[in-house]
Amino acid sequence: MAARKLDIQDLGRRDFDSAFALQEQLVQQRRDGEVPDTLLLVEHDPVYTLGRNATEDNIVAASEDLAEWGIAVVRTTRGGQVTYHGPGQLVGYPILDLGEHSRGPTWYVTQLEEVLLRTLAAYDIEGRRDEVNRGVWIGDDKVAALGVRISRHVTMHGFALNVCVDLGDYRGIIPCGIQGRGVTSLNVYKPEITLDEVKTTLRSEFREVFGYE
Repeated sequence: MAARKLDIQDLGRRDFDSAFALQEQLVQQRRDGEVPDTLLLVEHDPVYTLGRNATEDNIVAASEDLAEWGIAVVRTTRGGQVTYHGPGQLVGYPILDLGEHSRGPTWYVTQLEEVLLRTLAAYDIEGRRDEVNRGVWIGDDKVAALGVRISRHVTMHGFALNVCVDLGDYRGIIPCGIQGRGVTSLNVYKPEITLDEVKTTLRSEFREVFGYE
C-alpha cells in the first residue's frame, strides 16, 4: 500500500479565531478531496477556550481580571471543558480523514496521546495516560490537553502541549474542569527546552505514529 501523504503547516503565532477559520476551510477541502491530510501547528495568543458542553463556572477569574491579564474567552466546537492556549504552548490541529485510515474516534485519540508520549520520551520525560481524563500527564499534572471534533470522518481541533508556558496563566480556570489536579510544562523538567525543537520532534513522531511517508 502506498504511503499516505501529510501536509504540515507551521502557522507561527496567531490568534485563535483566524486559526479556527483556517481549520474550517481545510476541513471542507479535505472532505471534497482537494487537500491531503493536514497538520496545523500554531502558538496562540492568550485565550481560554470552552468546548461544546463546557460550563462557564470553570472560569473562576472575574472579567476585569481577564482584561488586565490580556486573556480572551472563546466558545468553540471541540469536545471537552475549558482550557488555556498561549505563548510557549505547541498546539496541533490535525485535519485527517479517518475513513481513509479505516479507524474510529477512540483509536484516533489514543494515537494522539502516543505522539505526545513519544515526544516527551525524546527528552527523557516519562508521561502517562489516564483512561478517565484523556490527555498526557506527568504524575498528577497534565502537560497536554486533547479536545477534538470529528464530523463525517474528518477531524479538527486537536492537542495542546505545554512546552515553556507561564503556568500562572492557568490561574483563571479549573483546567478541563478537573478538581484537585495540576498542570505542568516541559520546561519544569528541562529548563532549556524550546518550542522550535519540540515542534521538530513532534512532526517526526506524528508521521511515524500515523504512518505517513
